[in-house]
Amino acid sequence: MNNPKDTIYKGFPRKVRYVPVPAPLLESLLEEIDDLAELKCTLRVIAMLHVKKGHPRFVTLGELQADRTLTRSLGQDGDSASQSIEQGMAKAVRRGTIAVASVEESGARQQLFTLNTEVNRTTLEKIAEGATQVSPLPVSEPWVEPEDTPNIFALYEQNVGMLSPMIADELREAEELYPVEWISEAIREAVGLNKRSWRYISRILERWEHEGRGHGKPGRYSKKAVRY
Repeated sequence: MNNPKDTIYKGFPRKVRYVPVPAPLLESLLEEIDDLAELKCTLRVIAMLHVKKGHPRFVTLGELQADRTLTRSLGQDGDSASQSIEQGMAKAVRRGTIAVASVEESGARQQLFTLNTEVNRTTLEKIAEGATQVSPLPVSEPWVEPEDTPNIFALYEQNVGMLSPMIADELREAEELYPVEWISEAIREAVGLNKRSWRYISRILERWEHEGRGHGKPGRYSKKAVRY
């Protein structure tokens, strides 16, 4: 699926955040990986693990299949994307870049993926053996392209106020940093709390980035987020 906005990327925003990637993935492994789905799945797992909190950190197959970025990057929707993700992850596991453990929860087998390091392999072995407990696994459904993607510029003007050139630039930058659904929900949350300002909305987004969306309650924000 092509980007409907522009064919040429306009450059990284000033608050762009960085994800650490194992050097071999950008060197010898980059020469070896010839399957695009495998490469995209591997990179997306690294990005998703980076924002996970606590220990152990892993990504489930369901989370990957529900991920908007990964689904859209494969240019597919629904079952075909889910199948491509499953196949891409299987190739990554066979190659040895990703480690996997299979656990049973609520009568169903779940696959847990993480980077294939010595520490992570040991952790997954303990999880598979039942020696290490994990919190309830997230329940995810395959991501489907919505019929109507919210227009955050119109949503801002309808709920917060007139768009100045500066606010418009902030919204464009936010689109590069966060899912559109996050921005829309942050606007609605701010309006619901009668905090009609971009400053408050951006702090909601920064909090979600650091603490996870839906964590805790809106409140004071101590410092500006450092994005990758």
